Amino acid sequence: MPSPLAARIEQVIRRIPRGRVMSYGQVALAAGRPGAARFVVRVLNQADDLPWWRVVRSGMTLAPLVASEQARLLGREGWRVDGRKLRRRDRAR
Repeated sequence: MPSPLAARIEQVIRRIPRGRVMSYGQVALAAGRPGAARFVVRVLNQADDLPWWRVVRSGMTLAPLVASEQARLLGREGWRVDGRKLRRRDRAR
């Protein structure tokens, strides 16, 4: 059973809509614990059923160890990646 904070973090992550992203810090803030970005990473590493690809580093960058898989999953939701920087696709095309 997750701790109360871990449960709140999981709830925030589950509510990130398709096509949207949040930074680790934004998730921590939304869970009521500003500054707990590293704990968000820990929760993501322990949970199997979260949309982890919707949580990115500050500055809209992807984590090096999962960048290719995260880019692929976010690409299906309307994002593109330049290097490791996440950018919204032009919807006019």
